[in-house]
Amino acid sequence: MLKGISPKLSPELLSILYRMGHGDEIVLADAHFPSETFGKRVVRADGIEVPELLSAILPLFELDQYVEAPLVMTSAVEGDSLDPNVELRYRRSIALTNSFNTKIDFIDRFAFYERAQNAFAIVLTGELAKYGNIILKKGVTPISTSNSMYCG
Repeated sequence: MLKGISPKLSPELLSILYRMGHGDEIVLADAHFPSETFGKRVVRADGIEVPELLSAILPLFELDQYVEAPLVMTSAVEGDSLDPNVELRYRRSIALTNSFNTKIDFIDRFAFYERAQNAFAIVLTGELAKYGNIILKKGVTPISTSNSMYCG
């Protein structure tokens, strides 16, 4: 165990987050998502819902502030509807860890699949909500005296 890092984050997921660069994307996929079909790197987070992972990841991970929407979710297919509680649950976790207003874009299923294919990694979660997928675009970590490697 490490202090300050959620036990919801496996060593493999921590490694992925660390290796990602500015503009790289990670998919937090619901349990129904065809992650092995679309992902070049897939890590499992069985039994862990997306809001729990958002709460664990976002304190360690800057969202990209240079794009209009650093978060992307799947929109409902024609004839279906989104459960508004899914977005609400995700927004609650996001609000706890971000100081700026974070826009979420909604794109159709096939556009989401294309983004997932190009993502740095896919995390297959235990999220059971339909349309429970979200993409996070990594930003630049600001330099501060508290996280500087150099002593002066």
